[in-house]
Amino acid sequence: MKNTDKLYIKRIAGYVIPVIFTVTAGCSKSFLDVPPQGQQPSEQFWQSQADATKAVNAMYANLREWKQVAFASIAIESLGSDDTEKGSTPSDASFLTNFDNFSASPTEGQILDFWQGQYQEINFCNQVLDNIPAITMDDALKARYLAEAKFVRAYAYFRLVRAFGDVPLRLHLAKNAGEYNLARTPKAEVWAAIEKDLTEAAAGLPQSYGPADIGRATKGAALSLHAKVAMYQKKWTDVLTYTNTVMTMGYSLFANYEQLFRIPNENAPESIFEIQAQLIPGNKDASNSQYSQIQGVKDAIGGGWGFNTPTKDLANAYEAGDPRRDATIIFRGEITPEGDTISKIGVNPMFNQKSYVPFKLYVSGYNEGAGQNIRVIRYAEVLLMNAEAANETGNSGLALSSLNAVRARARNGNPGILPDVTITDQSGLRQAIWHERRVELAMENDRYFDVIRQGRAAEIFKPLGFVAGKNEVWPIPQNEIDISAGKLIQNTGY
Repeated sequence: MKNTDKLYIKRIAGYVIPVIFTVTAGCSKSFLDVPPQGQQPSEQFWQSQADATKAVNAMYANLREWKQVAFASIAIESLGSDDTEKGSTPSDASFLTNFDNFSASPTEGQILDFWQGQYQEINFCNQVLDNIPAITMDDALKARYLAEAKFVRAYAYFRLVRAFGDVPLRLHLAKNAGEYNLARTPKAEVWAAIEKDLTEAAAGLPQSYGPADIGRATKGAALSLHAKVAMYQKKWTDVLTYTNTVMTMGYSLFANYEQLFRIPNENAPESIFEIQAQLIPGNKDASNSQYSQIQGVKDAIGGGWGFNTPTKDLANAYEAGDPRRDATIIFRGEITPEGDTISKIGVNPMFNQKSYVPFKLYVSGYNEGAGQNIRVIRYAEVLLMNAEAANETGNSGLALSSLNAVRARARNGNPGILPDVTITDQSGLRQAIWHERRVELAMENDRYFDVIRQGRAAEIFKPLGFVAGKNEVWPIPQNEIDISAGKLIQNTGY
């Protein structure tokens, strides 16, 4: 629950307004290890190229902060689905059960954390976008930094709009008291702002980086996220255009699905964007990601917290022999491919294997699994978005080609499992693509919002407590409504 970037955080009318005093961590493995001291007053900041670099690095570092990747994220983006449940013991963080059964109220702290976390990230981006243009520095680097900030801002707004619908749209730092308190912006306008940011980001970002900058946003990341944004709006021609372009950019599927999620294979050719994390000896402040820790195996050996666990429904969703089942789910009593023995009497029958870090990599005094990157966009999802868009626009041949490429990687040369899909009927192929998204992207924070955008939540999530016309979005945090002087209006049903 640490924040590596030393910030003065001022709460004004419901928005988190961070002013940088020190920026301490970067985004790629080569510049994550930054000393946690050396405060620089904000009035002396934004003077040099070095200041610009610190600010951009802080923007990336904040992506792995507690409110971004821990309880708030799994509550809002995962637990409502049929793939996951709270996990751990019944009494441990029992408030998370409210997300399992759709009883979370506007006063629930994780809702407030998620909201504040995204607006804090947006504020990092807005500081970069409003202040760097006036700095005298290398023009090409300046343009790239601005493009990176637009990508990250688009990502934060994407998370907000799919979680809450209409949200306040802040594209610049507030200049006076009258600009602090914003009403909710219609989601169509928020989507449009996200798309504008991503269009401009794609135009200004490189296709790749050298070793020192691996992990920064690329042109492929901007195009891929744009495809996902278009998919949520059912702009199928746009989805097809963006994914077709990404499919020419040199990405490829990693041969071993289980190993794709291990630390040695981070930023592999399948990776399009990952939130960077690293365990840095001697720098606990920068080794602050708790993404793996909160989902790690909870037993005497594992040491994780055991939250966000897979369900029986997910385990049963895989076709016979699909190796992704065992690569996604750690079962109680098993021996992992890395040789860890999971207790037969652990508190949960299953754990998230995609967030798993081998126990031998734990370092005393540090978060368990602090070095585990968070996969945000993978090439496999680009292929599945391409398949869905091709099917929706009547091109079943392309849809089958992209879909079956994902299945071929999963079977990894075993002809006895996961045969190619051959159905060309649009409705039947749509169901096959949706199924493939579920098993390919399981435990990666997509299932919940996928089912909602597909219009199936009232059917699939009803046994969990989902109410149509209400639970398509989460409530606006009551604290934000209370301090907005009536400008923020609650979502229907809350």
